[in-house]
Amino acid sequence: MSLVTKIEGWGNAHRPGWLDIFRIILGLFITYKGFEFMFNIDSLQNTTAGMGEMFSAAAIAHYIVFAHALGGPLIVFGIYTRIVSLVQVPILIGAVVFVNYPNGFLSLGNHMELEISLIVLIGLIVFMIFGGGKFSVDERRRKDVAAS
Repeated sequence: MSLVTKIEGWGNAHRPGWLDIFRIILGLFITYKGFEFMFNIDSLQNTTAGMGEMFSAAAIAHYIVFAHALGGPLIVFGIYTRIVSLVQVPILIGAVVFVNYPNGFLSLGNHMELEISLIVLIGLIVFMIFGGGKFSVDERRRKDVAAS
């Protein structure tokens, strides 16, 4: 039995029920941010421009939009929750380290985006460990496989 399988089994056995509500809210927020970035892609590209050449800034911006707009609904319904959370984590690490941290904690002009980014990052790490939960497509799929 691999380490990933052991972590998955432990996460499924020790998962509190309220995390399902948090997973849905987190997925809706990520979807909202994806569409917000989609409609303001120039602003997002300016934010990512400091990370390298112009092409890489555009590529990073499009990756963020695609990952958020597609990954958010998958998290809401609990479809491939661990994988989708893993895809989101580098984006949130970049948001915390490169974008929001230089502005500081509790910055009123920044509308507390650093704190929100940290909460989302921690939530994604939690769902990488605990998975989609009782009310998710992942759980339904696991029960179907176990029954057959």
